[in-house]
Amino acid sequence: MASNFTRRGLLRTSAIAGAGLAAPTIFTSAAWAQSFTNEPTGSSVKIGFNVPQTGPYAEEGLDELRAQELAVQHINGEGDGGMLNTFSSKVLDGTGILGKKVEFVTGDTATKTDVARASARSMIEKDGVIMINGGSSSGPAVAVQALCQEAGIIFMAGLTHSNDTTGKDRKANGFRHFFNAYMSGAALGPILEKDLGTGRRAYHLTADYTWGWTQEESLIASTEAIGWETANKVLTPVGAGDFSSYITPVLQSGADTLILNHYGGDMVNSLTQAVQFGLLDKQVNGKDFKIVVPLYSELMAAGAGDNIKGIYGSMNWNWQLSDEGTKAFVKSFGEKYGRPPSNSAHTCYVQTLLYADAVTRAGSFAPCAVAEALEGFEFDGMGNGPTLYRAEDHQCFKDVLVVRGRENPTSEFDTLEIVEVTPVEQVTYAPDHPMFGGPEASLGECNNGA
Repeated sequence: MASNFTRRGLLRTSAIAGAGLAAPTIFTSAAWAQSFTNEPTGSSVKIGFNVPQTGPYAEEGLDELRAQELAVQHINGEGDGGMLNTFSSKVLDGTGILGKKVEFVTGDTATKTDVARASARSMIEKDGVIMINGGSSSGPAVAVQALCQEAGIIFMAGLTHSNDTTGKDRKANGFRHFFNAYMSGAALGPILEKDLGTGRRAYHLTADYTWGWTQEESLIASTEAIGWETANKVLTPVGAGDFSSYITPVLQSGADTLILNHYGGDMVNSLTQAVQFGLLDKQVNGKDFKIVVPLYSELMAAGAGDNIKGIYGSMNWNWQLSDEGTKAFVKSFGEKYGRPPSNSAHTCYVQTLLYADAVTRAGSFAPCAVAEALEGFEFDGMGNGPTLYRAEDHQCFKDVLVVRGRENPTSEFDTLEIVEVTPVEQVTYAPDHPMFGGPEASLGECNNGA
């Protein structure tokens, strides 16, 4: 398999900062014989899916839940196997995990940090889960990741795009497959320069929490690097609904570009209102006014309808990719749910399989054994091309998509077109990059819990 990763050489590292672990190996359970939190003793093992089922990110969360349920079916040998047929690792055989049938419980984070943490705690203490997977908002993801670290549980993050998740708030028990805000900025910058030109003045409306802050910082860095000026930065509350009071000042600001650092229902509402206010019909500074949505999803695009036409953004994955892993997943998901999966669904599905695979390769459910199996793990066949789970920060590195709202969609699911597959080298950064906490950022020690 190593030959598949020759162009990824720059990603490999020889030390695991702060983790105290050696390079990944194959284990026997005897190597981790001590007890650990919620060690499974019967014929089944339980995992927790903690996603927003209500609130402004609910649509994303419900699609994550669909994919998580599908992943459990495939791990247990039900259905057509999906990406297990294309995954480069072949240790999962459809008999569960280490011979134990996988069961699951679900929780509703409501896109609120305190609710997400309480839901995760209940899963750990009352339901006895051995792993939690979920997200759709970085605030709850960071909070749940910290809780899992304290409890001695593996957290396989779902949709969380803040730099902080694997930056200053990284944890030894937490792992992220989804890309991050820095990667969005690095991928979008050259495309924006090529298509929208230099010398623009950008006005940022930004969701007021960890994701919005780091998305704004990343986009400002990438746009100012291509000669854009930042006209203003305005924070907006999550779930505001009506953004008209925030959009009106844009027209008087002298900005010719609006960057919406919003997600989910907030992005649908703010973009729709910006278009209704006629921003895209304006000319400012001798330039046609433009809008950029740095982080896209298919569900958001469908919700915004015609308003997204021609508007750039980035994605972790898209169902229209033509690789065999994507085709296998889209087929399985489509047959079960009658629609293509979103990129949030994709990352939760993949994270669930990656956890099951790591346990199997480790020969143990012990969190530190699983962590060691994931650190530095290189794999393919999961829809993003060759991918590395970097040891120092537990961030996946892979190609990133730049997309644009399609001018003439053929269906409600065909609203985005892929403009560029940005190679992983362009979005790679050092583990101690200032946006990710600098030299002080550390995973800390892995925790097996009880």
